[in-house]
Amino acid sequence: MSASQAPAAPRRARPVACLLGPTASGKTAAALAFAARRPVEIVSVDSALVYRGMDIGTAKPSASERALAPHHLIDIIDPADTYSAADFRADALRLVGEIDARGNVPLLVGGTMLYFKALTEGLNDLPAANQEVRAALDSDAARDGWPALHARLAAVDPRTAARLAPNDSQRIQRALEVFTLTGEPMSALLAAPRAQDEAAAYRFVPIALEPSDRGVLHARIAARFDAMLAAGFIDEVKRLRARGDLSLDMPSMRCVGYRQAWEYLDGATDYATMRDKGVFATRQLCKRQLTWLRAMPERIVVDCCAQDAVDQAAHAIERVSQ
Repeated sequence: MSASQAPAAPRRARPVACLLGPTASGKTAAALAFAARRPVEIVSVDSALVYRGMDIGTAKPSASERALAPHHLIDIIDPADTYSAADFRADALRLVGEIDARGNVPLLVGGTMLYFKALTEGLNDLPAANQEVRAALDSDAARDGWPALHARLAAVDPRTAARLAPNDSQRIQRALEVFTLTGEPMSALLAAPRAQDEAAAYRFVPIALEPSDRGVLHARIAARFDAMLAAGFIDEVKRLRARGDLSLDMPSMRCVGYRQAWEYLDGATDYATMRDKGVFATRQLCKRQLTWLRAMPERIVVDCCAQDAVDQAAHAIERVSQ
């Protein structure tokens, strides 16, 4: 074979920095510190920031912070609508390509690890939501209760049922919906190979803000929740409730803090209990986020408790993005 006939060398995957971390770990500050150095566009990796009108309880970057660099995938859907990991993957890949084409640096920032997993590992071939099937399952649950539907799931997909609580309505419904639409247990579909497609053009490099002292992060979480309450979080949830088309069954209202505030406004708890439950739920979210992160052996770890954590993270992003 002549030199002119030699196959072209495979294109090297473009590294893209992904600043990940649990809630209150300082992701926004680190991302904006990097934005002061390079022309960057930030793609949010956060399942709560997609909702319009949910600003205080999600710790959404302020208008002044967003003015420092273009931000994407924030305020893109109504709280009554849904946004899936598949939606995120498609949007994030499109945006990274567009940002790259503009000559800017794409930087992914957030703490929704399921989104990052979907982006880097691809998606299983699961069917989209079907409102007819969901309405029928909701009707069955209203009549028989979710434990009865959990038992129904155990008969057709015992592996999935075994990892779900009998009252986990959202996941039981989804697993039964998948089985109804495909005739296959969701556990089998999840075990199938995942599609990679256009993501192969990129190498998404996780930079993880992790605490050397979990107590420091817990203190930050409590302080931030108290700051949200002082900033009018309860009034924000009141406005959402007053719309009349939202409920605790919706993904938006299941976001940490919103469920606890909603229950308080229902009179189910007092203010102090609501505050403590909100802080505890946020700490549990933090624990889950850290578990996801520590399962990524390739991650670059930055101690978010360090005095210079913001500079360390910005340097790490710069090294990846060169």
